[in-house]
Amino acid sequence: MKFGYARVSTEEQSLDRQIDALNSYGVDELLTEKMTGTKRNRPELDRLLDKLRNGDTVVIESLSRLGRSTKDLLALVEHFEKQGVVLISLKESIDISTPTGKLLVTVLSALCQFERDLTVQRTNEGLTSARARGRKGGRPPKDAKTMEKALKLYDAKAHSIAEICEICGISSGTLYNALHQRAAAC
Repeated sequence: MKFGYARVSTEEQSLDRQIDALNSYGVDELLTEKMTGTKRNRPELDRLLDKLRNGDTVVIESLSRLGRSTKDLLALVEHFEKQGVVLISLKESIDISTPTGKLLVTVLSALCQFERDLTVQRTNEGLTSARARGRKGGRPPKDAKTMEKALKLYDAKAHSIAEICEICGISSGTLYNALHQRAAAC
């Protein structure tokens, strides 16, 4: 059986391009998820691993979709080999059932890890630079009038937390933080 696996890192990203490529290849079953590749435990990947049997094929659009860590990617490749499962990466034109494919997976997974490490490094450098200029991360705070309205609605006890959040356009965490800050100030 041919299984397709597609993954993007965030909810906002689209899986369409990967799904189209995997369907064009002719997969029998497609598993998708929206979760960072740096996490080892991914529900749909775990489901895929449970379904695999000797002789099955796993098709991915790119090695980076399977994982960003060289160690984890190579562990998955080894797991597939031990189970008698063939891994095919469309973008890199790799079939791990061949010696050349095994070599390319090792080299390319190291490059995926390198790319991930550079992204983290640049992000941290950017945050440090921004902090040095007096900026801090996170969303800008809600304006005082909105928070005042939310607290008044809360005190009136006529609405649920969810309703207050919807009316004021804030999250429940923002409301609870305001309540805690108010309690601490008293």
